[in-house]
Amino acid sequence: MSERLSASMLENKIRIKELFGDSADFYTKDVTICGCRCCICMFEGLSSIERLWIMMLDILSQPGTQTREPAELFDYLMRRTAIPLESRSCLCLDDVRAQLTAGTSVILIDGVDQAVVLSTQSMQFRSVSEPSGEGNVRGSREGFTDLLRINLSLVRRLVRTGELVTEIMTVGGRTKTELAMLYHRSLVPRELADSIRKKLRTAKLPFVFDTGYLAPFLQSNRFSFFQSVGYTERSDTAAAKICEGKIVILVNGSPFAMIVPYFFTENFASMDDYSEKAYFASLVRLIKYAAFFLAVLLQGVFVSIATFTPELLPEEMLYKVAAGEQATPLPLFMEALLVTFLLEIVREAGLRLPRPIGHSVSLVAALIVGDAAVNAGLLSTPVVIAAALSAICTFVVPSLYEPITVLRSLFVLAGGIFGPIGIAALLFVMVVNLCGMDSFGVPYLSPIEPPDRMMWDDGILRANWRKLAKEDFAVSDLPCETWGDD
Repeated sequence: MSERLSASMLENKIRIKELFGDSADFYTKDVTICGCRCCICMFEGLSSIERLWIMMLDILSQPGTQTREPAELFDYLMRRTAIPLESRSCLCLDDVRAQLTAGTSVILIDGVDQAVVLSTQSMQFRSVSEPSGEGNVRGSREGFTDLLRINLSLVRRLVRTGELVTEIMTVGGRTKTELAMLYHRSLVPRELADSIRKKLRTAKLPFVFDTGYLAPFLQSNRFSFFQSVGYTERSDTAAAKICEGKIVILVNGSPFAMIVPYFFTENFASMDDYSEKAYFASLVRLIKYAAFFLAVLLQGVFVSIATFTPELLPEEMLYKVAAGEQATPLPLFMEALLVTFLLEIVREAGLRLPRPIGHSVSLVAALIVGDAAVNAGLLSTPVVIAAALSAICTFVVPSLYEPITVLRSLFVLAGGIFGPIGIAALLFVMVVNLCGMDSFGVPYLSPIEPPDRMMWDDGILRANWRKLAKEDFAVSDLPCETWGDD
C-alpha cells in the first residue's frame, strides 16, 4: 500500500519530487491561497497552466477569504467553490501519481494530509476520424482514438442506458496504463465478468501499450492458429458487441478495442451486413467464407495436383504447367513458398515505409520484380497466378490474415511433400483444432458447432431485421460449459 500524505506540505513536496526524480516537465510552485501556504504540482503538456491560473484567480478574487485555517480552506475548496475539482481528494502518494499523470493538477495545503485535485487536463490527442482498417459503405464514420476517456465517451454516446458498466483498472508494472472494461450489466453473466476481471488484474506485464498485449492472458493455453479474442477500431461495432452480451476492453494509448468472447463466424461479419438487404448480406458472407478456404487451400491443392495427380488438370492447363515447370530450376512447392515469401516481404515493405514510398515499393515489386522473375525463368506463371489469387482472397478477411498466411505455407508443404493425403490430413487437423477451441467456455465455432438456430439467422447467413428483432440474442444464450477460467 502507498504511503499516506503528511500534514506537512514541504514533506509531501519532497516525496513527490523524489517519486518523479528530476523530470524537466514536472512543475511545482509555492503560493499563498487565502492566507495559507500551498504548493501547486502539475506536468507541463498534460495540464494547462492557463486554466490553472484562471482557477486560482477565481479563488483569490472572492471577498472575505483571506484569513482561513488550512482545514477550512480545504473544506472551502472541496465544497463551496465553483472550481471544477475532482470528487475525491488524494490520500496517498500513489493517488497523487495517478492524478498527475492523468493530466490533473494537485494542490498541497500546509497543515492538511490530503491533496486537492483540479481538472486542468489539456492533453494533445489524435482527433476522432474514420477507421483506417475497417471501411464501410454505410453507418458511422467515427473510429476510436488514442485517448481512453474519448473512446469511453464514443461508446457511452451510442449505448445510452444505465445498464452500461465501465470499470477502470491499472495494468503494467512500469507504465501504470489505464484500462477500461465495458459491458452490459443485465446481459453479461457475473461469472464471465469476474473471470475476465481477475485475469486482467493478475496479468503480469512490465508495460502495456495496446490491447494485444493482454490477449495471451485472456485465452486458454492450448495452442491454436486462431484467436478467441477480436479487435475493432469502430465505436459502433464495440457498442453492438456490448449489446450482444460481450465485454469490450479499451487501453489508454490504443485505438483498438478488444472483444471477448469472440467467435470464428464474427470474422466474416461487418456492420454493413446489417444495413444491406438480407439476401445481399448473406451472399457477401458466403463469398467471404469461400475466400477464406481459397486463401488457405488454393496454393497447396494446386501444388498437390500438379505434382502427384496431374491427370486431374484440364489438358490445356496441364501443358502450360508442365512447360512452366521445365523452364524453372525449383520444385513446384518450393516455387510456391518462394512466391509467398516474396509477397510477405512486399507487404511488410509497403506497410512499414512512409505511405507515399510504400505505394511505390508495392508497384515496383508487382510490375518489375514479379514480371522479371517469370521472364528470367525463376518462377512459373501458374504459380504466380495462384499466389496472387490467394493473396487477394486473404485481404477479403483481414482479421484472419495471420493464421491464413501460416496455414497457406503449411498446406503448400503438405501438398508438395505428401500430396492429397497431406492436404486432407492437415485440413482434418485444422478443423479438429477449431472444433476443440472455446472462448470462455463457449465453443469457438458457435453457432455452427454445435448447431444453433443463429447459424442461419446471423451466422453463415443473415436473416432480415423482422426476424432478428423478434429474437433477443445474447452470448449467454449459447451453450457453454463454464464461464470461469478456461
